[in-house]
Amino acid sequence: MKRREFITLFGGAAAWPLAARAQQQAKLPTVGFTGTDASLWSSWMAVFAQRLRELGWIEGRTIAIEYRWNEGRPKRIAEIAAEFVRLKVDVIVTNAIAVPTLRQATEVIPIVFALGPDPVGGGLVASLTRPGGNVTGLSIQSTDTASKRLELLREVVPGLRRLAVMANVGFPQGVLEMGAQRTSGRTYVVGDALVNANRTRIMTFSLSARLPTTFNTRVFVQAGGLMSYGPSFSDQFRRTAELVDKILRGTKPGDIPVEQPTRFELVINLTTAKALGLTIPESFLLRADEVIE
Repeated sequence: MKRREFITLFGGAAAWPLAARAQQQAKLPTVGFTGTDASLWSSWMAVFAQRLRELGWIEGRTIAIEYRWNEGRPKRIAEIAAEFVRLKVDVIVTNAIAVPTLRQATEVIPIVFALGPDPVGGGLVASLTRPGGNVTGLSIQSTDTASKRLELLREVVPGLRRLAVMANVGFPQGVLEMGAQRTSGRTYVVGDALVNANRTRIMTFSLSARLPTTFNTRVFVQAGGLMSYGPSFSDQFRRTAELVDKILRGTKPGDIPVEQPTRFELVINLTTAKALGLTIPESFLLRADEVIE
């Protein structure tokens, strides 16, 4: 082999590991994922990551996910927003309460809300069909399902006369849902980050006072709430992964319609019902999607 050919070959061989290393160090598409706390969101995180894998996005290999938790503190949401902007994430996944703060921090980074109680009424998007801007996501139709939850609660608490609504008045969409609850009832909780962060205290106080509670998702019933009725949050996060996939492949968030839930779940905790002295009708139990004993 001639000297010139040897030097060329050796130089090329030496460049191979450098090129491979540079490719590995190239920034992966990054998702900023933020919610209330890891314990509440863990199952939804898993569903989200699993659906991304099915779509070809492998965490740590073809995509990076930065997880941050606000623990129901508004100031923390602002800190997370600033951090995501600094990290230059490619898309942010969150719940509705964080969207206004995130949108103040960036009008460029796409924002996808997995849980939007009333996206239009709450001012998150201009319309469901054409959200516009850098925000899109999924509705959970809270104002529509609120009356249904009361109807179901009346079936298990026949003497229902007065309704106490517990909500964070600083959460505009929660206030909208409160308006839908101005009818007879007993006890009802409007979920948001502040309520989620204090769910254990809420359960403890309500059980001590022998007050039945109803929620929009099963995680509260698992924690001791009486019952829940609402869309499958697991389905919401699975679909959210599909919206993120679209955005990472070039679709603008403002061109992706906000979706409505397609499946609703009725869950009841029989242990809590017994502790409250309630007898749940057999017909009601047969309609439930899940009975926790």
